[in-house]
Amino acid sequence: MARDDYKRTEINGIKYYGKHLMLTAVACNENLLSIEKLSMFVKEMIPKIDMVSFGDLVIHRFGEGKEVGISAVQLIVTSAITIHTNDGARDMYLDVFSCKWYDENIIVDMVKEFFAPESMHVANVLRR
Repeated sequence: MARDDYKRTEINGIKYYGKHLMLTAVACNENLLSIEKLSMFVKEMIPKIDMVSFGDLVIHRFGEGKEVGISAVQLIVTSAITIHTNDGARDMYLDVFSCKWYDENIIVDMVKEFFAPESMHVANVLRR
């Protein structure tokens, strides 16, 4: 096998292993405080971005004082989806990494619909 044969994506002659979306959603609505709503968000997102979940979603509220929030991890066949939140600020930190290409705009639109953040910062990294 050639050094980069396992890399699925090629852009301008450069092969990449995958895409890593890092999304920060600031001052979200009350859905962010609900384990049930966050679980529904992840479960609905997976087929919309054409991924396949592996195992169950692990989700739990952790922390004390100003650091209370929810953490969630969903393995997907091509990598993982993680979420961390802060209850007090109602901020969400979402990461989607996959070696299979996906449309990050679908995720951005879903975050807007589910959580109605006051603002968002979105970064994509192509992993070599």
